[in-house]
Amino acid sequence: METGSSSEFLDRGKAMRGGGTGMKHDVGAAKAKVEPFVARSDHDPQELRSWAKRTGFMSDYSGEAGTSASEKFDSVGFDVKSVDDQREGGSSPKIEIDPVLGSKDAWNGAVERQNQKRKIGDEPALYMAGDEGEEPASRGWQGPSGLKYGITENPGLVPLIYYGLQHYLSLVGSLVLIPLIMVPTMGGTDNDTANVISTMLFLSGVTTILHSYFGTRLPLVQGSSFVYLAPALVIMNAEEFRNLTHHKFRHIMRELQGAIIVGSIFQCILGLSGFMSLLLRIINPIVVAPTVAAVGLAFFSYGFPQAGTCMEISIPQIALVLIFTLHLRGISIFGHNTFRIYAVPLSVTLTWIYASFLTAGGAYNYKGCNPKIPSSNILTDACRKHAYTMKHCRTDISNALLTSAWLRIPYPFQWGFPIFHFRTCIIMAVVSLVASVDSIGTYHSASLRMNLRPPTPGVVSRGIALEGFCSILAGLWGSGTGSTTLTENVHTIDTTKVASRRVVELGAAFMILFSFMGKVGALIASIPQALAASVLCFIWALIAALGLSKLQYGQSGSFRNMAIVGVSLFLGLSIPAYFQQYKPQTSLILPPYLVPYGAASSGPFHSGIKQLDFAINGLMSLNMVATLLVAFILDNTVPGSQQERGVYIWSRAEDIANDPSLPSAYSLPRKIAKFFCWAKCLGV
Repeated sequence: METGSSSEFLDRGKAMRGGGTGMKHDVGAAKAKVEPFVARSDHDPQELRSWAKRTGFMSDYSGEAGTSASEKFDSVGFDVKSVDDQREGGSSPKIEIDPVLGSKDAWNGAVERQNQKRKIGDEPALYMAGDEGEEPASRGWQGPSGLKYGITENPGLVPLIYYGLQHYLSLVGSLVLIPLIMVPTMGGTDNDTANVISTMLFLSGVTTILHSYFGTRLPLVQGSSFVYLAPALVIMNAEEFRNLTHHKFRHIMRELQGAIIVGSIFQCILGLSGFMSLLLRIINPIVVAPTVAAVGLAFFSYGFPQAGTCMEISIPQIALVLIFTLHLRGISIFGHNTFRIYAVPLSVTLTWIYASFLTAGGAYNYKGCNPKIPSSNILTDACRKHAYTMKHCRTDISNALLTSAWLRIPYPFQWGFPIFHFRTCIIMAVVSLVASVDSIGTYHSASLRMNLRPPTPGVVSRGIALEGFCSILAGLWGSGTGSTTLTENVHTIDTTKVASRRVVELGAAFMILFSFMGKVGALIASIPQALAASVLCFIWALIAALGLSKLQYGQSGSFRNMAIVGVSLFLGLSIPAYFQQYKPQTSLILPPYLVPYGAASSGPFHSGIKQLDFAINGLMSLNMVATLLVAFILDNTVPGSQQERGVYIWSRAEDIANDPSLPSAYSLPRKIAKFFCWAKCLGV
């Protein structure tokens, strides 16, 4: 049946329903005469939408994924079931969203590719809520909003520089704030904090360029991830490290380096062996969503308790970043959503200036108290009471700008040779699996935002293997955390509308250049701790929201999915709380916000093997690990159709061969591919 004859089909359906039981013979004859809906490759989206309104069809998500009415129409992303399944009188033909594209966003993208338009967006094309009252004939095709630059496009030198810096500025909070938490906890100085920040900038630039050439080749920024922050806090709060005074920072950093290197080797093997292709069959949005959300929610005990030490700074900072991100997100300045893109750097700059005025005005001056004296050396009770406030609120407390060098190049083993222990290596190996699950969701979501088909399992395996290699580099250089694809990439692409690979590569080159300037890292290290904690409250909340947004690829209203996600998140928070309550001596040594990370040395699991006890207690005190474990078991044991689960359907090798736009997006450069022709499992 042609789309133009839909009214005829509707009239026949009405006649059949009105005929009653006495007209069964006529109904059968009518059904025999009805031709099945055949989609045209040259369809007009407006005509399809109009047909949908007249027939009143609704998408059916209850069937099995992967069915297809014709190979010709498979690329568009939905199939049409035969009317032979209609019961008395029949019903409107059912159109199913193909899960290969995952969501209505992707379905729009597929239809747009049929019309050769480079666009992305969020509104469904055929049937839109709120349009039921009238035929929107004058509105035309409601296509998605367009990208400014696609993955292979080169905007020119000047726009390239601008968008490259813009891309990284929108991610600055995720890239450089981790050392502000880790280094002071490890007993490091302000200069150590500046050096670790410079190392992270250097590694982010190098690993991003490597990923754009050898990984999935998607324009995704690599960097130190919050996935590795919680296990790093667990390791550095081990009982034997609490009483260290001499070279405590270097000793703990070397311990972290060894654990990261071994865990990253496991991640490399996971990708290079092709085993990741098997895991992709059982890792789905219902597993990814709560796991990523747990990464952000895990730091609720650190966020506002730290920010609350200076309410006069933290409240304005949180308010500003929310106003810029939400209330002013639609305001455009010279064609750019300035407030939305630069929400974090703008709010930090304004609040930092305001905090400087407070410091200069004497808001944190206490009679007879010197902010430069360490709290352990303060003798008077009055000054000891104010020492914590001065340390977290004053903008002149850090001496990083005075002590750091103008030029410093990060180098391998700058903190010493790594230390390898079985207990810490086991923790980081499991965490690398969590990081891989996070990256899988980011690969899929980012490809849809760029109006591309999802990558093949081979390309995903290649990306995971390269992330493992990049984390090995992070272990050698000593950044304190592994390197992975930042979850916030999806938000950045949505915000900037720039998905050019060249833009990200140039931005990465700037990061490498800035890492050589010691004063850049020192400036960031001078951010007051209360201000940094306030920014992290927003970033961690954003990560949790981005994780839960993965539920859009399944049926979020399904009781099965709601139960799995709810149980996973609750147990993911509650199980670690059970392990964290075993802290007989930590509360006397550790600050309150670090007590949850001291369970590894005193948890309830006792096997008689201290190394294994530390690893199990440490892992089960991590929210993301417990959440992943529960979600993985439930999603793969509770029955549910593929469409209900939102199963990720990855592209096939022949899809890349047949689509002229995909080889340039995912395939390795020809000269590089020659050296990897043996690795068919990596999508070469």
